[in-house]
Amino acid sequence: MGTAETGAAAWKSDLALALLAALHAFAINAWAGFGQLTDAGGDNDNLLRLVEVRDLLAGQGWFDLHQYRMGLEDGFVMHWSRLVDAPIAAIAFAASALTGSRPLGEDVAQVIWPALLFWSTLFFTARAARSFGGGGAVLPAILIGAAGYYFIGIYDPGALDHHNAQLTLTMASLALLLEAPSRRWAALLSGLCAALTLAVGMETVPYVATIGVCVALLFVADPGGERAIARNFGLGFAGVAALVFAVTVPPSAWGVAQCDAFSVAQFVIAAIAGAGLAAIASVEPAAGSWPRRLGSLALLGVVLGVVVAVLFPQCLSAPYASLDPRLKDLWLDHIDEAQSLFALLVRDPARVAARYATPLVAIVLMARHLRRGGWRRQDSLVAALLVVAFAVGAWQVRGTTFSIAFAVVPLSAWIEKWRARAEASSSLGVALRLAAVWLVSINPVWTGVAAAASVAFEKGKAVADGGASDRTCQKKASFAPLGGMADTTVLTISNLGAPVLAYSGHRVFAGPYHRNVAGNLLALDAFLGSADDARAIVEAHRVGLVAICPGNVETLILTRKAPQGFLAGLLRGSVPDWLEPIGEKGSPIELYRLKQAG
Repeated sequence: MGTAETGAAAWKSDLALALLAALHAFAINAWAGFGQLTDAGGDNDNLLRLVEVRDLLAGQGWFDLHQYRMGLEDGFVMHWSRLVDAPIAAIAFAASALTGSRPLGEDVAQVIWPALLFWSTLFFTARAARSFGGGGAVLPAILIGAAGYYFIGIYDPGALDHHNAQLTLTMASLALLLEAPSRRWAALLSGLCAALTLAVGMETVPYVATIGVCVALLFVADPGGERAIARNFGLGFAGVAALVFAVTVPPSAWGVAQCDAFSVAQFVIAAIAGAGLAAIASVEPAAGSWPRRLGSLALLGVVLGVVVAVLFPQCLSAPYASLDPRLKDLWLDHIDEAQSLFALLVRDPARVAARYATPLVAIVLMARHLRRGGWRRQDSLVAALLVVAFAVGAWQVRGTTFSIAFAVVPLSAWIEKWRARAEASSSLGVALRLAAVWLVSINPVWTGVAAAASVAFEKGKAVADGGASDRTCQKKASFAPLGGMADTTVLTISNLGAPVLAYSGHRVFAGPYHRNVAGNLLALDAFLGSADDARAIVEAHRVGLVAICPGNVETLILTRKAPQGFLAGLLRGSVPDWLEPIGEKGSPIELYRLKQAG
């Protein structure tokens, strides 16, 4: 790896190394029996995505994003993108046709889709590392990247949520932008990937905005080398945004702005930003001198700000500012991936190491490099994304998935530098430092430290206790009794909403999604109120079954909130006379059926 590789040979080498690592991860999952397919680990999003794909294959319209089996009787409209449903559905359809089995086809799609994304992300990570640290950084990037991505879990079998696709596209945009000076088409594809990751979900807005700002500022600083890059990036970004808008938004909704999904608001902003950047880079009077370039881009920023403030002011507020206070208190504040760094420091300090250590090490490396001089365009792009991702992760822990990924790039270059020193020196101290650099750079090492600390602080007991018995109701087998019953409406907590839909034909009120306000509030009213309140809701909405999971954390939260409520009464064994217990005693999920009148 010490000699420089260029062109097609380097491309093939990176692709092959990424494939080998992806196949290794695939083999580990296969050896374990793809256990995630029957134990979703409480990830509602993966299961509801599977339900959404099934609905699409069953004939639900491309533009119809209703989830008809969740919420009140008419369901509610999900904010997810068909751009993720489509490839999963295509794989499932093809596999079902080849095997003659729909369930087997679904299993194939749940295994193949995240595996393909794992491979793609590793490939683009390797390409980014090659541009940043040379050919010698590729192998370290593959190794520490594969280890980090594998243990994060977003590429596990069954991982159908869109976060893995977003990370793949964002890493692709970065890698292509790093290559742009030597490849004319790279900037256009980088803009394409940036627009796609934005269209998949609004979580990547900070990273897309950071990439766009970096492209613009690099153009201001170096018009000769960056002018064509800025133009092509802007054209790719605006063009794909227009295409996505036409393909994923129905004509009847072209004038409806949505802040949590790709709509006219995101399209207009992307079109103005992309086309404006391309125009400024193409017109000589605007690009002639750095004051003109900076002034033109500042004017473009003002135009974007005015457009947002005048046409889409609702999107300037916090994402969940309008959420019902009860849902914020009893749901949002307890979502694991929405916790902040400061909350983790108080509630689970050991986990901080697993999520924040390697990005922080990478930031320190970049800061030391800046202080020593020799700053490059590659450094600007990687450092900007890394710092922004770390800030997002400090706000919500879900952002650390991106910061861990971006950290791989400078860490792999760091490893390569020490490897070169060790190769040139026979010093034991240099060899030990290289070993230490490797250990510090591998995120699962920090995960192991965090796990050991958790055990030391006796915070791993709940996880260990929940394995075999499924006290928290996360395994497919726990829902088998429900799957064998005639379809009806099930009153249950939001954490069980998506599993009920995925493992049975029933419908539910509650599910952990911010657009399902009415359904979630109705379930809260039933469980927190008295037994008589619950009965009125059950009868008014034709509920056939009540399902509770005593060991689920949401159940514990609700019973603490209302110790005299309907749910707390069921846990105490106080079953009202209009319900009768059914199913096996001691099952993780306790089922109750309404007694027939008369």
